[in-house]
Amino acid sequence: MEIDNTQNRSKNAVSTSESSDLIKVRAIISCPNCGYKKKFRNQFHRKDLELLTVAVKVFEWLTCNKCGELLKLDLEFNV
Repeated sequence: MEIDNTQNRSKNAVSTSESSDLIKVRAIISCPNCGYKKKFRNQFHRKDLELLTVAVKVFEWLTCNKCGELLKLDLEFNV
C-alpha cells in the first residue's frame, strides 16, 4: 500500500513541476483619454521567455483607435 502512495506522490510531483514551468500573463490595455479597455491572456514556458518580451514590446506602442492616444499597459503575472 505504501508503494501506491509513493507512486501517486511522484506523479503529483511531476505534474506540479510541469505546471510550475508556466508563466501566466494577463495584459490590460486602457486609454487614459476615452476609457477604452481590453484584456488579453497568455501563458509562456520559462524557456520561451523571449516570446513574452516581444509581446510586451508590441503592446507598449499601441495607440487607441478612437482618439489616437498611447494606450496604458498593465501586466499581471502568475508564476
